[in-house]
Amino acid sequence: MATPWQIRVPATDTGLLRWAQTEESAAKVSELLQKDLESHHVFFNAEGFHNHTVHLLLSLYATGASPSVLEQAYAENHSYQIKAMNTHPDVVKELKSGWSADCPYLGKGKHYPDFLKFFQDEIEEKGWEKVLLEYVFKGDERSEAIYGRLFAGFLHPLIQLMYGIEWHQPAIVAEGLAQAAVHENRVGAFLTKVEQAASSQSQSQSAQRRTPLPELFESVGQYSEKLATSAQYGDSNKVYDGVFVRAPDEALEFLKQIRVGEDELEEQLAEMVHSCAYVAATAAFHPPNVPKFDFFLIHHLNSSPLFVTLLSFDWLTPAQKARMLEWKIRLDIVQYIARGCPPLRLDALKSFTSKDSTVASVTKPEDLLSRFHEILDDGHTIKVVRAFFIAQKLSQKFADRPWIRIADDETWLKMHQVLLQSTEGPQEPSLWVRSAGFDDAWQNVPKEADGKL
Repeated sequence: MATPWQIRVPATDTGLLRWAQTEESAAKVSELLQKDLESHHVFFNAEGFHNHTVHLLLSLYATGASPSVLEQAYAENHSYQIKAMNTHPDVVKELKSGWSADCPYLGKGKHYPDFLKFFQDEIEEKGWEKVLLEYVFKGDERSEAIYGRLFAGFLHPLIQLMYGIEWHQPAIVAEGLAQAAVHENRVGAFLTKVEQAASSQSQSQSAQRRTPLPELFESVGQYSEKLATSAQYGDSNKVYDGVFVRAPDEALEFLKQIRVGEDELEEQLAEMVHSCAYVAATAAFHPPNVPKFDFFLIHHLNSSPLFVTLLSFDWLTPAQKARMLEWKIRLDIVQYIARGCPPLRLDALKSFTSKDSTVASVTKPEDLLSRFHEILDDGHTIKVVRAFFIAQKLSQKFADRPWIRIADDETWLKMHQVLLQSTEGPQEPSLWVRSAGFDDAWQNVPKEADGKL
């Protein structure tokens, strides 16, 4: 049985996809996740780059990976991780005695083991559901300090938490909460301002026709050139130094129109996930360069399955679910602006043909899974694969809605084919492009042989 200190993944639980797995793979993924829990820190360098081992292993497991694939993936990523650090007993004791939003240990990576131990103990006493209600959804200053930090670090705390709640693993839930605690809260502070501005609108303003989410991405430049160009390629952090500095008021005004109705949760969830898939896939084209997915945009796709799980919990209120979804959608658009508002080239996606005849001839994306399992990265690729499957499934129920951009199975298949071509084998300069809306980001990306797509 899974506990706050022991990870046990059963063969009967492969997450949202519910695909079959073997007892051998279940035992192997449990063993490797336990090693990661006991052996590694949340960051793997001083700059705060994230340990993705949990994401990598469970995404591979969810898509049918064998024990040998899981073992190889773990070995490939184990070597550069920072070793787990010891707790500071006095700090843990102080946290247990009670802490507030101005706790001096928040936002400091060296205190990850202290928060991890704290949340493990809390979960053992109360259960992970009640701990989430108290430390994320309660609405007091302390829970708001964690809530905002979940959206920091390119959504990595949220992603870590996602795997914990999707697989009902208390230890990984504790990791996600502890990871949030050691991030800063600038994103949370901004999204709180947006929320306050949105809530101050009159009821008549809120009742106006809701703009389809893909249309919001597509129309940023028409709304405000200042906002669309607020990030610059030379910015160290294009969210903090770009959008939040050069166009904070314009961003707030644009984002406050995003509202999630408590009676529309199912559809607006599907719309969010669909939009993340659409943006990630169509921003990958920059003729005459070969297609490359944007490294930052894919995080917003890869985190979207969390909300499928969250919205299924009857112990969260519709208002809590709607708020979480609003924050996510608003940040999705902030990230798109920060990447230079790359053109969304749906026609290029639809006309794509893989250079590999064996890939071009497949009739369903499941046929490509074995190829994706052979890609030895840190998990970003297989997370995109899993999210595409989930997005396609969620979108099917709403095929007639105005927000649907990808309606046919062939285009969903092409998304997988583009991803495979852009990540399989030697890739120069890297598997991903960073900030796809800027021409400079594509300077070293190879060009198509004939200059065409």
